[in-house]
Amino acid sequence: MPLQKSRIVYLEPVKDDVLSIAGLHLEKVGSQSTRKITDTMIGSIDRLATFPLMRPIHRDPVLSAWGYCKLVTTEPFVCIYKVFQDAITIFRIVNGATDYPRLLK
Repeated sequence: MPLQKSRIVYLEPVKDDVLSIAGLHLEKVGSQSTRKITDTMIGSIDRLATFPLMRPIHRDPVLSAWGYCKLVTTEPFVCIYKVFQDAITIFRIVNGATDYPRLLK
C-alpha cells in the first residue's frame, strides 16, 4: 500500500531564497555545481511529502513553540517548514550559520 503524500506549499520568500543561493553558488563554483545543489535541496524537500515528520521540531524555543521544523537540505542550507493536516508549508531556505530565526519571528 503506497504512502499518502502531503502537498508541499512554497511561500513566496522561498523562490527568492533559492534564486539567491543559486546565484551565489553560480558565482563561486559554476553552473553544473549550482544545478546539483539546487536539485539536492529540492529533492530533500520533496521527501517531506512522504515523510513530513522526518525532522524534529526546531531547537530554537520560540520557533519550536510556533511549530516550525528544520531540515538540512544540503550543508549549510536549511529549510524551515511547518506541518499542517493538509500540507507542508515551506517558509524559508536559508544558510543555517546565519541568524535566520529572526526572519520568522
